Amino acid sequence: MKKSVLFILLLLAVVPLVFAGGSAEEAQAPAECSNRGLLDVMYCDEDMDLVADLPKDSSQWADPDTLIFAYTPVEDPAVYEDIWQPFMDYLAEVTGRKVRFFSVDSYAAQVEAMRAGRLHIAGISTGPTPFAVNLAGYVPFAIMGGSDGQFGYTLQVYVHADSDLYELKDLKGKRVAHTTPTSNSGNQAPKALFPDFGVVPGEDYEIEFSGSHENSALGVVAKDYDAAPVASEVVDRMAERGLFDPADVRIIFETDPFPTTSYGHAHNLHPDLVKKIKEAFLSYEFAGTPLGEEFNVDGFIEITYKNQWAQIRKINEYNGIEYTFEGLK
Repeated sequence: MKKSVLFILLLLAVVPLVFAGGSAEEAQAPAECSNRGLLDVMYCDEDMDLVADLPKDSSQWADPDTLIFAYTPVEDPAVYEDIWQPFMDYLAEVTGRKVRFFSVDSYAAQVEAMRAGRLHIAGISTGPTPFAVNLAGYVPFAIMGGSDGQFGYTLQVYVHADSDLYELKDLKGKRVAHTTPTSNSGNQAPKALFPDFGVVPGEDYEIEFSGSHENSALGVVAKDYDAAPVASEVVDRMAERGLFDPADVRIIFETDPFPTTSYGHAHNLHPDLVKKIKEAFLSYEFAGTPLGEEFNVDGFIEITYKNQWAQIRKINEYNGIEYTFEGLK
């Protein structure tokens, strides 16, 4: 068995299987907390920035010799581990720690690992980010973007190039692929936004979950689906890698930009370590690196969950989303 596979299996083995509350978690809850907001009982938000505070008791601060980093679930984890390796080497240099890549096969596994204290740094997709913040004490601080400070992606609705669909109301009665229940552009945003354009997902058409933006886009190309709402940044990268011919599809709808994948750390990391982690992210230059080639951006930009995820939280509120592990899965 390869070492990387063995490492992942061992890591998953120590992640608790039950996160639904109970005496063990209550024992870990802050003794005094004047504000918690939507955060789980394990966390506190007394500074009102909507993310978990650093524990007041310094004995609860984590200062690991090896940092575990996980990027959002992708079709081919091995490819992305190679893409991220130069950055992880830089992160190790700046922090003075070893850095290991943790491949996850679901958003739930990613959030559960951080909640259990087995994941320290992560890149988490737009939709699952609020779940990670509220369930796992995840603290987003960066996003990929341009040197001009611009960032984000759009929700695009793809149809096959030779289809007779030209606007959202044409989706009535059709086979439409959404990605996963917690995905912003792949499910939550369509449910919140499409009714204003004459079509109600789940009523005017049956939602078929494909499992990923890649599956949705390729399903439209293969005519397995009549249409699919997808994240522009994902399908753009797919086209650049030659996974499909852009001439085979058409875009019939597109939104204003949403924030893309967030990057952040576990709330209880030692503040000196957090400072070095942020330094590594915000000083890393993408030019000439695999990350720059893959994502076509200049680097990481500093953000806050409170500001940059405001629109996403409104969409979730519209859809009645509750931040629970059941909802995440």
